[in-house]
Amino acid sequence: MAGAVLYVVGIALHASHVGLWLRLLGLIVFTVFAFRRRSLTAWIIWGMLAGVEFGLDLPSAALEARVFSDIFLRLIKAIVAPLILGTLITGIAGHGEMRSVGRLGLKSLIYFEVLTTVALVIGLVSINVSKAGVGLDAVQNAPIHGHAEMRMETGPPHDTGLSWQQFLLHVFPENIAKSVAEDQILQVAVFALIFGLALARLKEEQRAPLLRIAESLTQTMFAFTNIVMYYAPIGVGAALAYTVAHGGLGVMASLAKLLVTLYVALIAFALLAMLPALLIARIPLRGFLAAIAEPATIAFATSTSEAALPRAMEAMEAFGVPRRIVGFVIPTGYSFNLAGSALYLAIASVFVAQAGGMHLGWKQQIFMLAVLMLTSKGVAGVPRAVLVVLLATSSVFHLPEEPIFLILGIDALMDMGRTTVNVVGNCLASAVVARWEGEFRKETPPKEALRALVE
Repeated sequence: MAGAVLYVVGIALHASHVGLWLRLLGLIVFTVFAFRRRSLTAWIIWGMLAGVEFGLDLPSAALEARVFSDIFLRLIKAIVAPLILGTLITGIAGHGEMRSVGRLGLKSLIYFEVLTTVALVIGLVSINVSKAGVGLDAVQNAPIHGHAEMRMETGPPHDTGLSWQQFLLHVFPENIAKSVAEDQILQVAVFALIFGLALARLKEEQRAPLLRIAESLTQTMFAFTNIVMYYAPIGVGAALAYTVAHGGLGVMASLAKLLVTLYVALIAFALLAMLPALLIARIPLRGFLAAIAEPATIAFATSTSEAALPRAMEAMEAFGVPRRIVGFVIPTGYSFNLAGSALYLAIASVFVAQAGGMHLGWKQQIFMLAVLMLTSKGVAGVPRAVLVVLLATSSVFHLPEEPIFLILGIDALMDMGRTTVNVVGNCLASAVVARWEGEFRKETPPKEALRALVE
């Protein structure tokens, strides 16, 4: 990462020749690093650096390169409706056994929703305090000589003339194909919610065929997302090149502020939500930190919750959580307990509105919170799949789409933090529910658990 550091220093000295040479040297060093690492995250960061340099050195060409970022936007938008449909149906109907586990399922869901709500509230408060996106619309929409047609289109404003009866009616779909075609994501989510509940009510042999189709659709869309993400370095680079050529380096300060806002909010969530839950449930802090160290490290390094899942389940079982609780709570949490992703989405959605010069009142933000509670389910497994949910939210609230590209430029860095919180939160949930059930360290003695962790 030395190349990235050199490049950042070069940006700070961009007005001088020394800054130019530092930026070029940093870009070369980071290119070598990206080739050796062969990581998509490294190449996305490289695309970000290359895009900024392209925008600084060749602004006219960078303005014309916006088409490459538009291609990426179209591909991402193609994912939204099928992925929301598949993840919600499998997330709900896939746990039809909740009726049989009864008390365990109810306690898990209560815990999940309480923590997710707290995460969303902390996210909204954080971005409203930092105002990281405020003023960015002036930079984005500044007219450029000869390129006036390339100003940002922020989309239609909120329709304040819509009555609450009309809005409520608009939430419910009359034709799911029409909802998908018109990008009515909230209608798709409501349909998926009701469909999943209906499917969960069927007998196992009746539910299984449709559930397999929904699961296959979900996994296919995750694979589709992975394929599209290979294009992400080009899309990110083109978007940042256009932005820097259009408005200068002022946008980088806003992105840095957004990144700091997210990590401060994640730390606040850990201290204000996860730590109290741990203390109230009387979970040993030192032992828990030892148990989650490896899964959290895997999550942070790979930005993928699924990569950390096997080790997380093994570690929590060794920590003293019964296997049946681990096997139910942690996989279920991957659909219902995405506190890190929910917090990120709250911050990112308001940032996009601020960047587009839109003012969202508290009533609109609270409603956004409710929408995010629904649309954020089931996207923890794939890096940057949460951007799909962000696009879904932007369509519901008529937010501008272009600022999402700015977020994508630093999303690799943000993804590490939110994925780590997702994994740690699910591990903590299994321990809290086990304590709630009176079964924590009942099957596995503490000494054996600690010995298993060390081994």
